[in-house]
Amino acid sequence: MAAAGALRDRPGRLRGDPHRALIRDAEVEVVARAGGLWFRSGNALRRFVLDKLEPLAHRPPAGLLAGFLVGDTSRLPADAVDDLRSAGLTHYVAVSGSNVALFLAAWWLVVGPLGLDPRLRAATGLVALGAFVVATRWEPSVVRAAAMAGVLLGGRVVGVLVDPWRALGSAVTLLVLVSGDLVADVGFQLSVGATCGVLIGLRMPIRRRPRRLWRLVTATVAAQLAVVPVLLATFGTVPLLSPIANVVAAPLVTAATALGGAGLAVGFAPVLEAGLFAAGGVLEVARHAAGWPQVGAPGAAAVILAGFAMRSPRLRPLAVAGAVAWIGIAAVPVAPPETPQLVFLDVGQGDAVLLAGPAGTALVDGGRDPDVLAAALRRHGIVRIDLLIVTHGDADHVGGLAEALGRYEVAELWHPAHQDPSPLLAALVDDAHRRGVPVRAVRRGDRGSLGDLRFDVLAPGRRYAAENDGSIVLWVAAAGATALLTGDVEAVAQGELPPLRPEILQVPHHGSATTDLRWLRETVGTVAVISVGPNTFGHPTQTVLDALAGTPARVFLTQRDGDVVIPLS
Repeated sequence: MAAAGALRDRPGRLRGDPHRALIRDAEVEVVARAGGLWFRSGNALRRFVLDKLEPLAHRPPAGLLAGFLVGDTSRLPADAVDDLRSAGLTHYVAVSGSNVALFLAAWWLVVGPLGLDPRLRAATGLVALGAFVVATRWEPSVVRAAAMAGVLLGGRVVGVLVDPWRALGSAVTLLVLVSGDLVADVGFQLSVGATCGVLIGLRMPIRRRPRRLWRLVTATVAAQLAVVPVLLATFGTVPLLSPIANVVAAPLVTAATALGGAGLAVGFAPVLEAGLFAAGGVLEVARHAAGWPQVGAPGAAAVILAGFAMRSPRLRPLAVAGAVAWIGIAAVPVAPPETPQLVFLDVGQGDAVLLAGPAGTALVDGGRDPDVLAAALRRHGIVRIDLLIVTHGDADHVGGLAEALGRYEVAELWHPAHQDPSPLLAALVDDAHRRGVPVRAVRRGDRGSLGDLRFDVLAPGRRYAAENDGSIVLWVAAAGATALLTGDVEAVAQGELPPLRPEILQVPHHGSATTDLRWLRETVGTVAVISVGPNTFGHPTQTVLDALAGTPARVFLTQRDGDVVIPLS
């Protein structure tokens, strides 16, 4: 395809999918269609599955079945995706080893009646794998699984027996040599780590009966332990009881994939319905398991140590007592703060500001990544958002809110008037309308409150050429304390704000060079906070830091200081 339009370097996520840039006013032209046996057959397989499931698109199990078969979760409701992630079951729709194994099993059923020589049958399996990779849109996890299966099948073709560890090592080495960026892909990291865990778990001695069940439990726990470092580094938390959810869901996933795929292939509705019933069971498991405890690095370390302690008869009572006490403490909901507080959440390169008090919670922006935002809100016990405010449509402000309406009960959504919404913001507003969440386009002069927390909208007052200048600017007051939340306003919009001196200032645009330094020095009060993370934009600039250093303000950076919690009293 060829696309023409205004290209903007703006990495982020759109409906959960990552993107590097955005093209506005795009004109797309199909130049040529992908050719070759693999592309034609893979695309035909994908179209067949999705077209057959299209009449059932209104049923969430059908959306999950599409994820099992070809890795397409676009028809799966956002709250279902969130439940799968919170329960530790997302890997089932990432299309990985189990899906590849089921696909090859179906392929052997197809070619079995031909009576092919084992080597020739393995060769046909290699061809089929290529089509499957195309059909699932070469997700890193399926590429890893297909490459590993390809090494095993290739060994059969040439008459060499390859053990699973060598197959995994060869596949990973080959893929990294071909595409080095896979090393940084979280899906690839999780896939490789989980596979290592499964291989270790399958080799562990099993003495309890029934051995098949305990082997499944051991492999599942080993896989979960293997991916804990990646999950903690990426999302900040891990689902504590995901091995239990996986043990319950695994047979349902297998049944859904096998029966659903067979039902689609032969066009037999009862078999397809049986597959959809099993997929619905997976969604029920995810829905119930989503509320189970999530733990951070200290909690994960404590659980692992307790697991080792359980192996010792002398330490076992202590481990059990500690686990019971921890579960009891974790089950107690976090009480809202007795007095209002302002929290600048550490969500990486982006803005997310939490305003919490006895009367409710407001969230201003959500950073770039939904999972990072969810982990940040869990740190503060947030389960409901009474007022969600999006200052403007940049990915590092609204990208993290892509799944917020499915994860939390949101009472009201504000977004800026005057400016045309970005695709990310438009998608969020559309989702709010579908869910019946009241939506309000606010401008200068609008007001709101949550108990003692009062919000005055100081901007935007008009339409601006620069989207950043069209950000919502909020004056926040509670118990005599004041704060100015500025979004990404730049020098033009800053010059149109009234003279202000808040106690707490959110430094605009992550401390970029677009701020009027004179305005900054005249506005900053006793505290200045820069919401920033690792970035290639040079935020915050040294000139802004130097300007703040010349004031009495105490300066915080979320990248350095983590969550910045400031009582408003």
